[in-house]
Amino acid sequence: MAGPLVEVESGLPAAMYDLVTLGEDELPGEVVAIRDTVLTVQAYEYTGGLGPGQPAAPQGKPLSAKLGPGLLGGVFDGLLRPLSSAATWLAPGAYRRQAGRRWRFRPAVRSGDPVAAGDVLGEVLDAGPLPHRVLVPPGLPGPVGSIVAEGTYPPDAVVATVAGRPVPLTEDWPIRRPRPYRTRGRLTEPLHTGQRVTDLLYPLARGSTAAVPGGFGTGKTVLLQQLAKWSDADVIVYVGCGERGNEMAEVVAELFALTDPRTGGRLADRTVIIANTSNMPMMAREASIHTGVTVAEFFRDMGYHTVVIADSTSRWAEALREFSSRTGELPAEEGYPANLASALAAFYERAGSVTTLGGNPGSVTIVGAVSPPGGDFTEPVTAHTERFVRCRWTLDRDLAYARHYPAVSWSASFSRDAEAIGAWYAAAGDPEWVVRRGRIVSLLAEADRLSALTELIGVGALPGHERMVVLGGRLLREAVLQQSALSANDAYCAAEKTAALVEAVLAVIDRCQETVAAGVPATVVEELDFGPLVRVRDEAGPADTALAARRRDALFTELTGLK
Repeated sequence: MAGPLVEVESGLPAAMYDLVTLGEDELPGEVVAIRDTVLTVQAYEYTGGLGPGQPAAPQGKPLSAKLGPGLLGGVFDGLLRPLSSAATWLAPGAYRRQAGRRWRFRPAVRSGDPVAAGDVLGEVLDAGPLPHRVLVPPGLPGPVGSIVAEGTYPPDAVVATVAGRPVPLTEDWPIRRPRPYRTRGRLTEPLHTGQRVTDLLYPLARGSTAAVPGGFGTGKTVLLQQLAKWSDADVIVYVGCGERGNEMAEVVAELFALTDPRTGGRLADRTVIIANTSNMPMMAREASIHTGVTVAEFFRDMGYHTVVIADSTSRWAEALREFSSRTGELPAEEGYPANLASALAAFYERAGSVTTLGGNPGSVTIVGAVSPPGGDFTEPVTAHTERFVRCRWTLDRDLAYARHYPAVSWSASFSRDAEAIGAWYAAAGDPEWVVRRGRIVSLLAEADRLSALTELIGVGALPGHERMVVLGGRLLREAVLQQSALSANDAYCAAEKTAALVEAVLAVIDRCQETVAAGVPATVVEELDFGPLVRVRDEAGPADTALAARRRDALFTELTGLK
């Protein structure tokens, strides 16, 4: 035994990645190597006290998560073991001794009814704000042999039999095996995050993938917390993968304190938190993101739209690197295992907008933070992640140090979903969305080019119309792209407020250009007080559009009076 790596002498058949229980406390472990009759097992708990001669039992199945009622509103470790009371990972085997509560089940079918995979057998009535549907397992069509009456049952109770197979309230599913679906659809519908810079410039479709690379102090965790709080998903799965315990404690406290705008209850009641912090077992950290996606797919199969937020995939990759070093694998670039790229691809591939086995639409959207050491975006995890995601929201250190939040760089980010989402907005009655986005992207790019030039020659050397471009870039950055996570009015921004802000700022920029073209000196225009327009984002409510129009009209009046 070497720390969490345990060698087991077993004559029983076992396969790679099979679950093995170790010692009297039946600690969970996973087979990572096989040599003749010797199994090398990676333990997922502290192995202190485990010694030669103690029992070990291959379970004949891969590492699995228990999926059932009680996930929503819960806090779990990387193996989906509850952490809602004491930190059970501190006491080896303690999670096996926890008693489950009883759940109220109401059947939706009767004995003899024909059903197919994904059909609803019944609902659990007290499992949270969303109906918890008990489904026919994959690959199990046939008649309902029996089904229990409405009542309360323990989580391991069998509530129905289909084609002779029992269907319990809680099922085990291998965390590294994607759950099946009927068809995969196109990514067209936007996922509204409530953050202007992402919804406007780099939109993300339901079922798509995004990476958030950024160095230390650039605001990754705060941006991901904002997505967890305000994105219009049905279920949020927040995976704290190797993060500091105090940060996870803040996330949990905030989610439990926030009111859900949909239900009026707690936002945490439709959130699943997987907290595998940096002081928890390393390989449980590696398993945590697979566990998170498995939970998201479980709710997707019920017909819900889910979002997985992984903070951060760099810590997950570091766990892979540490494990490969322990097992003697030949290291690749920067010590990471040679299969790092394929592991990242397999993770992000589990996102998608699908038609479930039951015929309902559902989706899994994955947003993963990347923490490149020293802010080096060419390091392997960042470089490989960029290959497999459809959006990249790059956090810029200079913007963060200038206290421009979210510090999403408009020059180093991209969205491959923008074209399809533009078509969706046009079909939904907002054909100007593409025009607004195009104008902002081009104006910001031109303003950045001119700003670099003014550092050499000074802004006074530019002609008037170019000085108005520089002014317009500043107005866009301060009045539209900046957004405070601490503001009651601006932490969340509805699509209509975003459109109103953009239209007001673009109209003011156009009027400034017209004023300069009419002979008014650029200096006179620049001396105007644009503060009231900038402050609209903080003073207007999350869906208020009227204040932006009033401030725009007031600036129009001032510009008309200039000479």
